[in-house]
Amino acid sequence: MSRVDAIIVTYNSAGTIGSAAERVAGLDWVRVTVVDNASGDGTVDLLRALPVETIALEENGGFARGCNVGWRRGSSPFVLFLNPDAQLAPAELAKLVGELDRDERVGAVAPRIVEPDGSLDFSLRRFPRVRSGFAQALFLHRLFPAATWVDEVIRDPAEYESPHPVEWVSGACLVVRRSVLERIGGLDESFFHYSEDVDLCARIWRAGFEVRYVPAAVAEHEGGASAPRARLLPVLAASRLRYSAKHDRSLTKALVRASVALGAATHVVAARNAAARRGHLGALGVALSPLPADPSRLVRRA
Repeated sequence: MSRVDAIIVTYNSAGTIGSAAERVAGLDWVRVTVVDNASGDGTVDLLRALPVETIALEENGGFARGCNVGWRRGSSPFVLFLNPDAQLAPAELAKLVGELDRDERVGAVAPRIVEPDGSLDFSLRRFPRVRSGFAQALFLHRLFPAATWVDEVIRDPAEYESPHPVEWVSGACLVVRRSVLERIGGLDESFFHYSEDVDLCARIWRAGFEVRYVPAAVAEHEGGASAPRARLLPVLAASRLRYSAKHDRSLTKALVRASVALGAATHVVAARNAAARRGHLGALGVALSPLPADPSRLVRRA
């Protein structure tokens, strides 16, 4: 039996999925499953040439749903979630699995992530806080870039040098114990896109397990520094509000909604092009409305 189920969820990822899957495919201790969210770019045809199991879904139900379909298909004790634009060599995966083998208190581990040019991707995060939400809305992160209260992203390079527990990490490359996934019910599929990783890490911590950063293992992520596309800004806003609705108390929920609305409004004013302006206007509309029961409609409308 394999030790790791590697799950790669794709959506129109024909340009990168080959490199991502090939690095971990063909190993006797890794079982690779690619879940395709109804791509229209020939991704499924491309995968037929690779030694992987392919699950072609008839509709795009979101990233979290794709991950759940994938990991529930397998039975390995560890589950690797890997973005289609990320690459992880077998030796690096072995380091992450070794960390889980050594300490049963650890529920999930994440590697050091770098860009294709070798530069560091700031992949470590603090849980969302009201103060950082308002700081971002008022562009205070530009005035005080080194301050820890203005941003969720940990930008101090020294924090990336040694292993340590971290509140949450980018979901581009993450290894989780299957027993922990079963205990918490997997990823929350109400997050269609964005915030599913912070929610997953929050629930791992609440279940009594640690999320640990392991810099000895290194993954490459081509999209590590990319910002959300303008048309997906309403989806990002909805996911932030959904996370707050799930995890925060009433007063905090109201303050988070106010910070999202303020941020959208200030960014409308500061937008440099029409596409960005439309995206922020859409996010403002989301912040001023009840959360949609079907978050996928925001993507279809975008």
